[in-house]
Amino acid sequence: MEHDTQVTRAWVLHPDIYGADKRREASFALEEAVSLAAALPELEVVGATNVKLPRAHPGMLFGSGKIEELGAMFKANEIELVLIDGPVTPVQQRNLEKAWKVKLLDRTGLILEIFSDRARTREGVLQVEMAALSYQRTRLVRAWTHLERQRGGLGFVGGPGETQIEADRRAIDEQLVRLRRQLAKVVKTRELHRKARAKVPFPIVALVGYTNAGKSTLFNHVTGADVMAKDMLFATLDPTMRAVQLPDGPEVILSDTVGFISDLPTELVASFRATLEEVLAADLVLHVRDVAHPESEHQAEDVRSILESLGIGDETRQIEVWNKIDLLDPEQRAAMQAKAGREDDIFAVSAVTGEGLGDLFDAIAKVLASEKTRETLHLDFAQGKERAWLFKEGVVESETQGEDGFEIEVVWTARQARKFESL
Repeated sequence: MEHDTQVTRAWVLHPDIYGADKRREASFALEEAVSLAAALPELEVVGATNVKLPRAHPGMLFGSGKIEELGAMFKANEIELVLIDGPVTPVQQRNLEKAWKVKLLDRTGLILEIFSDRARTREGVLQVEMAALSYQRTRLVRAWTHLERQRGGLGFVGGPGETQIEADRRAIDEQLVRLRRQLAKVVKTRELHRKARAKVPFPIVALVGYTNAGKSTLFNHVTGADVMAKDMLFATLDPTMRAVQLPDGPEVILSDTVGFISDLPTELVASFRATLEEVLAADLVLHVRDVAHPESEHQAEDVRSILESLGIGDETRQIEVWNKIDLLDPEQRAAMQAKAGREDDIFAVSAVTGEGLGDLFDAIAKVLASEKTRETLHLDFAQGKERAWLFKEGVVESETQGEDGFEIEVVWTARQARKFESL
């Protein structure tokens, strides 16, 4: 996406609707929305407001008095774009843009813009384009005439009259079919890469966590890789993988993934499944948490529920990495370290200073070693392909040939056993 050097003056609103899901404190939700906006280099966030609402107004979202009051504030501050942290219906968007004479983006639109800005690999770009088109398709409203196709960024479409909408819809559907085909090719290539990696008998360790929890910083610390690691939401959008020799431990493939976020747009959850597939193949998942964040527990819940929806359950071993202890005061830090010390699969660390990482690496090595089991397999002479696979994986300890085939003793991980089953 090409950026003009021109900066757009933006204001962030968080509708704090009475009686709505109050799991997240409104002030933290607003803070996160501002961080989201700050992730786009061409936006200057001039201000942010929590707007208390008894209920969402179907046509305008806000009541008329509030719309007038906010409109005056936007005019006084020369605001060009209003970002609403939450869902906005196409009708509400149209009415508010008309009332305030500004462009408006809801949370989904903003996250799509960020993803479009960040995606680097061919697959990432295709995923974002598909998500953006699915979102646009829901926004083709008849009365969007005043926009006259002026929207920037991902070029949100709008057109005068019903026939135009039908044409737009058809164009979007055709484009989606094209993108799906391209994506299928890219995914196939990735599968080949994954198969090539599967031949390497290294276990896969996947880093997951809420966006900005410090996964990329940890990844860089361990691998010496130069992955973009900024204090910014969604700094990583494409999975990065590196083979790493753990200090005094095995060689592993470390995989850094896209950060999770609460209320991730449904269009994106589906689109970014592929970038999270690396996690499905992992022998060990490191759940990196920012324990200095006041909403750390809620963020962790969001991550767990996304992992669950991906089908990652108890059979995949997980270690919680309580990151950013360097940002805590000495008392909090000592309490956090003591708490982590009482649990087997929790480690308090700082990816920046390296504190606590030694213990974490030891634990990873231990887990990966204990994951292996010893089994005796019987293969008949016709199973040459399976036998060759076992040797290629390097899991064979001994083999004896009998009259009706081979007795093979193997030591392997659960992942290798599953792969063998699928042969």
